[in-house]
Amino acid sequence: MTSQDVSTGQGGSLTADDARKLASGPTQEHAYTRGPRITALETVVPYDVMPGMLALRVHTDAGTVGGESVIGHGETYYLPEAAAAVIHDWMANRLIGSDAAAIESHWRFLYERCIAFGGVGAELRALSAIDLALWDIAGQLCERPVWRLLGGPVRDAVPVYNSCGGPFYGRRTAGSSTFAGWPGHGDPGKPGPLEDNWNCINRPGDLAEELLELGYGAMKLWAFDAVYRESGGQRISAKDVERGVAPFRAIRERVGNDIDVMLDGHGFFSLAAGLSIARGMREVQPLWMEDVVRTDNVKTLAAFRADAGVPLAVSEMLVTREQYRQVLEGHAADYVMIDPTWVGGISESRRIAELAQLHNVPVLMHDCTGPLTLFAGLNIAASVPGVTYQETVRAHIATLYPHLIDTTVEITNGAIAVSERAGIGVRWLDEMFDASRQGYRLSGKL
Repeated sequence: MTSQDVSTGQGGSLTADDARKLASGPTQEHAYTRGPRITALETVVPYDVMPGMLALRVHTDAGTVGGESVIGHGETYYLPEAAAAVIHDWMANRLIGSDAAAIESHWRFLYERCIAFGGVGAELRALSAIDLALWDIAGQLCERPVWRLLGGPVRDAVPVYNSCGGPFYGRRTAGSSTFAGWPGHGDPGKPGPLEDNWNCINRPGDLAEELLELGYGAMKLWAFDAVYRESGGQRISAKDVERGVAPFRAIRERVGNDIDVMLDGHGFFSLAAGLSIARGMREVQPLWMEDVVRTDNVKTLAAFRADAGVPLAVSEMLVTREQYRQVLEGHAADYVMIDPTWVGGISESRRIAELAQLHNVPVLMHDCTGPLTLFAGLNIAASVPGVTYQETVRAHIATLYPHLIDTTVEITNGAIAVSERAGIGVRWLDEMFDASRQGYRLSGKL
């Protein structure tokens, strides 16, 4: 199939009238159709690997560049079927037949129409996946990595830490349904290799030593999740505080300050309970506590920060730039965390990160989900000086990502080297996009 065969993605080539309109110049109506064109949108939910994830491919009529077909790769996580419906049933009407390189034009058009009906859930996740794919296309067309298009490099390697999830966090186990679990509720794990969620509670000193030997300089624990599951988050006893702090204390006793430690509270706790946790955590000097208190109220977050006595990170639970603005202007965070596949893609992540720089607040890139979230974060970190850490889950990198992507993620001396590969730096495996596979959808023509 030639690029001419799929130039519009709607069953035909450009009409003479279309050509005249394009030749007339970049009018508001037609500037986004100048080409190369988007011909098809493919999505799939990999139920057998990560049932909460949506993988996207955006096809173009640009032919090949550098020996590869110009196809954009994107991702989002949670509510994948809903995000796929937004892409195919709504966004495809704008995108198919339009200029694949008109990133900002598409972003503004789709975002402004999402927010017209309050769409910051599946709609913003869908837009995030599209935006990643369009940046990937732009990089391939220019034969440059995305971080170069964003103004980088500002560093040669991106510092990472290990978030202590296990190999089955977010994965369907054999014989279960497709249900991937509630967001933010990790399983307690079990003894075994890479079972960091179990080891960080039951063998925290051993795990800290192992991570140090592998070159990691920081680790994040979910040490209070069990307390929430058993007792709820409204109040917390002194005994439960001691139970949650104990793994951190064991790490300090084993390796001292050789490794930084962080707490992820997953937004489970009230202000009163959060303050009790903070008082208990002061002795172990965490690099930050993250989302101990839910992010519903900025004034509550600011009050928590004022009394916590440890730095606070807020939060992948935020999804709009306006929410980040309120947190920053409300002095409610010592770090802000961004998930590029939830907030609107690389485009909006970059804007939020620069907003945080204006407030002299460092940025953390979130990834406890899929591999393109990680690679999007790496491209932003390689081009924005204010990014201080990229989250990784070594269990996912080792056990899940090889079933999804064509690239091996290498962590050396606690960092991931900046990739020189054109585009976002990674491609989905072709075999994922099998039309007979459950969860596969196609709009346009391949």
